[in-house]
Parts: sequence; structure tokens; C-alpha cells
Amino acid sequence: MKNIKLTIEYDGTNYSGWQRQPNANTIQEEIEKAIANAIGEKITIIGAGRTDSGVHGKGQVANFITDSSIPGTKFKYAINRYLPEDIAIIESKEVEKSFHSRYDALGKKYKYLIYNAPIKSPLLRNYTYYVPYKLDFEKMNEAKDYFIGKHDFAAFMASGSNIEDTVRSIYYASLNTYNNIIVFEIYGDGFLYNMVRIIVGTLVDIGIGKISPHDIINILKSRDRKSAGHTAPPEGLYLEKVCY
Repeated sequence: MKNIKLTIEYDGTNYSGWQRQPNANTIQEEIEKAIANAIGEKITIIGAGRTDSGVHGKGQVANFITDSSIPGTKFKYAINRYLPEDIAIIESKEVEKSFHSRYDALGKKYKYLIYNAPIKSPLLRNYTYYVPYKLDFEKMNEAKDYFIGKHDFAAFMASGSNIEDTVRSIYYASLNTYNNIIVFEIYGDGFLYNMVRIIVGTLVDIGIGKISPHDIINILKSRDRKSAGHTAPPEGLYLEKVCY
């Protein structure tokens, strides 16, 4: 028996998220089918975390137990033969039997792309959040610093989650602009349901003047989802890296 760790890249446009579910096409299901075809075993992979419908992955991680004799580093070639063009295993290796992609993760890094221009880009519609009105980048940049540190992020969690401990630590956040694209990056020990998308939506609301940067302090204290900004759409979100 061996434990295989996979690093996965995918375009989430045509999928109903990561997690396998009935009557829906998901990333997990496609990878499990590909593994079954590659090694003749029906297995269940353990993902480091879920991504929603339309969200992309650059550094998603999963692991699975197998009896296959294929060397760990060769699994990526065997599995990729059976994957669709919008999913790829970019790295595979054998790890300790005790490794668990979800429970052993120390943190995650996400990236979010905003396309800010008067005219939409058809080529970027599935990979960015299109915002046509002018955004105050300086105010957004100021506001992002209020998220850094250990906070209760209940106000930035979507309904439908049964998580009780809503305290998370954000180690790093950055905001940069390249031509018409604003790039937001955030790294922390964990994220609540839709937390990154709500943070981005709040930054956009700050950029258009609906909220002031300093309001973030009171929003965090309120623990009230209604006090934060809107939820940004999934297309601009990327799971960049899972840290161990």
C-alpha cells in the first residue's frame, strides 16, 4: 500500500465545484474516474479543501491510498492520459502513510482577479470579476491591511456553513494592478465558506465608495454578515497553493 499526493491544476468553468455530488460534474469525480482507468482501482481521493462551482485551482492538493506498483512520480502521466483538457495533475509523489491532504495543511493561498475597465473582455469572462466602474485602488489597498492578523471572520462567512469557530489568522494580503487587472492575494491558516469572495466584494464596495476602509474594523467586530460587502463571483478566484 502506498499513499500518493497529487498537486492539481484545473479550470473550474465547466464544473460544479471540487466535491463529488450526485447529478453534477465535479473535479473530484473526473480525477477519480481517471485514476480508475489508469490503475484499475476504484478509489476516493481526499482533497485539501473544496472549491465552489466556477472557481479555479492552480495548486489544489489531494491524496489517495493505492496498491498500484506505479512509482509515485509517474502517477501524473498515467492519470493525465484520462483527464479532460481542463484538469491536469502537475505533480505526483509517494508520501508517508500518515499524510492527509486536509488535516495536515498549515495554510492556503488564494488569488482573485478583478478586470476593471469600461468595456468587458469576452476572453476574460470566465477568469476575472468584471467591474466596469472606476475603483479607488488606494482605498482598497489601505483596507486590505485590516484583514491581516487573527480575527473573528464571522461577518465574512456565507450562510449555510455549520462552522462554529470562525476565528482565522491571515498572514499576508496584497493588492496590485497590472493594466486593467487588479490582483488580490491572501494567505492564511484557513478560510470560511466564501470568505475570500466576501472580502473581495467588500474591497470592491470600498473602491466605489459604499464603505470606507476604516469600516473594516467595525465589520469584523460586528460578526454580522449583513454589515460586510457583497459576495464577489466565483470566476475570479483561484486556489493558488496549499502549504504543509
